[in-house]
Amino acid sequence: MSENAPELHFRLAEAGDEGFILGLAERLLAFDLPPWRKRGEALAHLRADLRRHLRDEPPGSYMFIAEDADGEPAAFLHLLKGNDMLSGKATVHVSDLAILAAREGQGIGRALLDYAAAWAREHGAAALTLNVFPGNARARALYERAGYQTDLIKMVQPLR
Repeated sequence: MSENAPELHFRLAEAGDEGFILGLAERLLAFDLPPWRKRGEALAHLRADLRRHLRDEPPGSYMFIAEDADGEPAAFLHLLKGNDMLSGKATVHVSDLAILAAREGQGIGRALLDYAAAWAREHGAAALTLNVFPGNARARALYERAGYQTDLIKMVQPLR
């Protein structure tokens, strides 16, 4: 975390955090999507999936709220426990990571990644993974600065 980054406290998300989390859903799609993706459809599905994970708390799904020193939420982080498809080793996947627009550029993204890595190590993971769209240049730069490397490239042939 940079010297100017605010101190953050992480806690598990609760039902009362639904509005904050769903309000950040648009931030997860704030870049140019591939042309075959429909923004409205993607946003509706994303919100439904976030709501399901928050309400049902499926096994292996952990949603965290990052709060500043005043107890104000600044970001959320959604982690999924799993296993690597090639080694079978335990992994943690960063499913979602979103920061309030007003809080961008303050080192919060890096703090979320650092927290995710520490949490993954604590839970015996051999690797921390995430997906990122090619058009999300800001996120890709953050991940590369944090030491993430390309592992697989997902290719799509739209059939409609």
